[in-house]
Amino acid sequence: MNIRINVGTLRFTGRLEQERAPRTCAAFLALLPFRNTLLQARWSGEAAWIPLADLQLGVPFENHTSHPAPGQLLLYPGGYSETEILFPYGSTSFASKMGQLAGNHFITIVEGAGQFGELGELVLRKGGQDITFEIDGAAPAR
Repeated sequence: MNIRINVGTLRFTGRLEQERAPRTCAAFLALLPFRNTLLQARWSGEAAWIPLADLQLGVPFENHTSHPAPGQLLLYPGGYSETEILFPYGSTSFASKMGQLAGNHFITIVEGAGQFGELGELVLRKGGQDITFEIDGAAPAR
């Protein structure tokens, strides 16, 4: 299943990693359509994040990593730091002020990766950007 992601005027298509992170994907699907603000990450390098404060999704760690590739979106279910979504657009080492974190890789960008540099410039130079996630009605990308 694909997810349409809009950040300002940028458009991305992401594939849900339902086989590798089934509980995380199911919890995220229950939130759709999802709207929030995407901010430059503070400790993780070339990544943006969506702080979700004390939102509890009740998911365990699954398909988790601390070093996602650009376009491998993570959901951190909370614990040592607040619940959040991380959107890596370049070199990333997922962390918080408490130290290194691991998040559940639940979406992989399959269309729009050529815009990662522009995404980074937007959040770094222009501040928070509106972001929306919706189910994509188009045929699944491979």
